Amino acid sequence: MLNALHVEERTLFKKLDINFIVVILGLNIIGLINLYSATHGPSSVDVSNLFISQIMWLVVGWTVFLVMTMIDYAIITRIAIIIYILNLGAILYVTFFGKVALGAQRWIDLGFFRYQPSETMKLALIMLMAKILSTKSTHGDGMGFKEMVGPLFVLGVPFVLVVEQPDLGTAMMLAAIGGSMVLFTKVKRWIVFTAIAAGIVALPIAWKFVLHDYQKNRVLTFLSPTSDPRGTGYNSIQSKIAVGSGRFFGKGFMKGTQSQLEFLPERHTDFIYSVLSEEHGFVGSILVIGLFCYLFFTGIRIAMNARDKFGALLAVGVLCYVFWHMFVNMGMVIGLLPIVGVPLPLLSYGGSSMLTTMAGLGLVSSVAYRRYLF
Repeated sequence: MLNALHVEERTLFKKLDINFIVVILGLNIIGLINLYSATHGPSSVDVSNLFISQIMWLVVGWTVFLVMTMIDYAIITRIAIIIYILNLGAILYVTFFGKVALGAQRWIDLGFFRYQPSETMKLALIMLMAKILSTKSTHGDGMGFKEMVGPLFVLGVPFVLVVEQPDLGTAMMLAAIGGSMVLFTKVKRWIVFTAIAAGIVALPIAWKFVLHDYQKNRVLTFLSPTSDPRGTGYNSIQSKIAVGSGRFFGKGFMKGTQSQLEFLPERHTDFIYSVLSEEHGFVGSILVIGLFCYLFFTGIRIAMNARDKFGALLAVGVLCYVFWHMFVNMGMVIGLLPIVGVPLPLLSYGGSSMLTTMAGLGLVSSVAYRRYLF
């Protein structure tokens, strides 16, 4: 009996993708070390408790990860539409009754936790898009316009609602994730070219009628951050100073002047990568990028070995979620992209972001776990 249990436990252990789990854990550890430095400087008394909170979110996040791994991801096909509708309802609730912070109405105050529905909407979108796209035929040139109507509607509704909050950064993330999944499924070329042309034509219209003044200022600041160094350009300038001053090996743990002396804003959330770059330099920065690349490589391998198309699309959607957040966050802290308030997955402080990311990665782990079942 004991031998049988031992064999069963060993079999279950082998089904887990250990490389995938280890690289996630590695990024978590780096994130905690970095967050400790960002929240325990000489004048960081007001945010030092965030480190303890992040440990709590990590414990909950890993619990969610393991639960999602053990659940057969095929169940998602039956509940994806329910999860999607519930998230839409939460976003609508936020529109009228949500907590206002930093000029935007994005959160539901639960007392012990501020829940941001637009974050979990990303995962709900991935689930429903994977379900819909898995039924589409990719023979020939790919999906035509009629086949695109359903996926685009599913993507468009939350996009519009999130833009109205206003939260353009999150809305663009939804568009990037959904668009990447559609392209992965395969689309006729003329649709891709038409979409690009329509986007170019829509830019001046969006600038005049859609973007708020502060959003326009972000774009103008991105083009010329030194035009208002103490105002709209302050964040970008301080971030680039922090990144550049780290040089090759960095200034050392908790020795970054920009972060420790609080010149760097939002150093525990949006600009956590700036803290890492300042204290650990080019070496530390490349190490983190390398770990993310290995995460993507492992995730792509899992998608390629998935037992069905739905599992592959589910894994690809989550990888797109992590990639676009990483790409935009790192791009904005080094001045290559406008500052839009996008957190760095697995490193930035935040309950909603951490739980959503770990739940998504748990789905990828579930796909990997079940590739041996058939």
